Amino acid sequence: DSALGGEGFTPSAVTLFTGEAGAGKTTMTLTLADQLARAGNTVVFNTGEESLLQVKMTADRLGLLGAFKVGGEIHVPTLLKKCDALRNTPKCKGKPFFLFIDSLQCMDDGHYPDGQTNSKSAERALAMFTDWAKANYTNPVVIGQVTKSGNFQGSNTLKHMVDSHIHLSVERKDPDLAGCRILETSKNRFGSSGMKQIMAMTDGGFKMIGQTM
Repeated sequence: DSALGGEGFTPSAVTLFTGEAGAGKTTMTLTLADQLARAGNTVVFNTGEESLLQVKMTADRLGLLGAFKVGGEIHVPTLLKKCDALRNTPKCKGKPFFLFIDSLQCMDDGHYPDGQTNSKSAERALAMFTDWAKANYTNPVVIGQVTKSGNFQGSNTLKHMVDSHIHLSVERKDPDLAGCRILETSKNRFGSSGMKQIMAMTDGGFKMIGQTM
């Protein structure tokens, strides 16, 4: 809530979530999926980065108990069709719907019949998630890969397409906070941006230390 300006997610908002390798992107998004599900939302965590077994192992380690769904569908049209079928079941109809995508660069937008992708595939896939969110008031949280140098993998067009961009990094300069995780909101159409959350990584997940502007 603090990262998004204190009000949490706005219906139909698309969030791009990036982070350094090993910073804890999967840990954070699984924890968030768990909390959202516990709050009564319908939540799907779709992974193309890891196997379903790997996701289960992480969830078990974190002690997550929320009733969120987990899938491994990389074909975007099929994924959205399955999400719509779930949204319209009697148990889920009318509930806020969250879709976590891990990660954007793994997704096949369906542009080519043989499943091939190219440099524009991520843009086309993100456009499909964005159009779906706006039409159905759903909330996709799209994980984006970051290169070893810390740069976002993909064009700046991706950042312009989303409503908010949140980045998770590891603090290495400040000796007092060495190893801590910094969660920074660099863009937010529906609230304030520039907020930084400072967290420690523990065996059970993240522990909040403080925040700065």
